[in-house]
Amino acid sequence: MPAGELRLQRGDRLRLLADGPAHAAEPAGPGRRARPAAIGCTLPQALEALRRGEQVWFDDGRIGAVVRRRLKGAVEVEVVHAAEGGAMLRADKGINLPDTRLDLPALTPQDLQDLASVVEHADLVGLSFAQSPADVIALHDELRRRGRPDMPVVLKIETRRGFEALPALLMAAMRAPAYGVMIARGDLAVECGYERMAEVQEEILWACEAAHAPAVWATQVLDSMARTGLPSRAEITDAAMGERAECVMLNKGAHVVEALRALDDILRRMQAHQAKKRPLLRALRAWDESLD
Repeated sequence: MPAGELRLQRGDRLRLLADGPAHAAEPAGPGRRARPAAIGCTLPQALEALRRGEQVWFDDGRIGAVVRRRLKGAVEVEVVHAAEGGAMLRADKGINLPDTRLDLPALTPQDLQDLASVVEHADLVGLSFAQSPADVIALHDELRRRGRPDMPVVLKIETRRGFEALPALLMAAMRAPAYGVMIARGDLAVECGYERMAEVQEEILWACEAAHAPAVWATQVLDSMARTGLPSRAEITDAAMGERAECVMLNKGAHVVEALRALDDILRRMQAHQAKKRPLLRALRAWDESLD
């Protein structure tokens, strides 16, 4: 198995480490107990907030687990959701904690360090896991201290708590000259539940339209096409729905240029049918020749 990959199946135990190298599961041997696989977590404070019985999801919900016990410097979870035959967990994949209340600062020490490059080279800054107006105000204050009070801020709505606080977040964002909202649908689907995802994204679009806030339609748009060159029928329809936002985000992939051309064609066609959240009901011309 390549380095940085773990195959996990239902019933497997996995340890989340606050510090230490990742490793595969090790079977019991002479004088040695079996040891579960382990991965590191880049935010140790999140591990401290986890409690027994809470859910932990990996890689946009592809693998689900439940906390079984806390250890010194680690949390052990049991995999309860994975594809038949197991699922691969690769390095640098996201972790969602939908049951856990995380009272973390909006800007970590690493964020503050990265802002030095952001204010010098970037056109805008994204605020990940925006959850309260205080998070937005903290970023605005920091940008002002660094001489960029005019820098646009994009609020990434990724958690249930962030979604519930969206009106207050928008009011805080209006203090700056320019702002926008990213609908991070991968994380939101895990946080809010897939069954409610369609409703959640619609409500965010409505709130953004009411606030005159540009919206970014994000997560796995034309994902199959970007990776393989061939889109699925469902993702063509999903890309068309992105017309209601001001921006659509594509994932990286070997065929991303083809995906970009396809997306441009889809959105141009949809512009005559939709303006933000309102259908235009324009005259249909597809069957004009049949009426001659």
